[in-house]
Amino acid sequence: MQTMLLYLLIMAVVIAAVFALVWFVFGRGEDLPPVERGTTLTRLPRAGITGDHVRQLVFSQSLRGYSAAEVDWAMEKLARELDELRGVVLDLQARDGTDHPHVADGDPAER
Repeated sequence: MQTMLLYLLIMAVVIAAVFALVWFVFGRGEDLPPVERGTTLTRLPRAGITGDHVRQLVFSQSLRGYSAAEVDWAMEKLARELDELRGVVLDLQARDGTDHPHVADGDPAER
């Protein structure tokens, strides 16, 4: 019985030594330090957001789903981009309707 306990004790010491060695040599296995609280890895370009940018969005998960702050940020960014694009479209439509009366007349040489 004592021999068995001695073997278990030696095995525990060897396992602890190997674990400590691996811990110090390889670290905790993290490539990057943890993200600071209140920051996010979710990224979108400042302007010119494309469908691929939106498809590549990744939100961090919390206990009850995705991080609401990250989703709200992304939705606001997309809403601003859509508003800007809608404004450009309306400006172009207005310019085409008022600045180019010959296009409305149907003159094919002016197109």
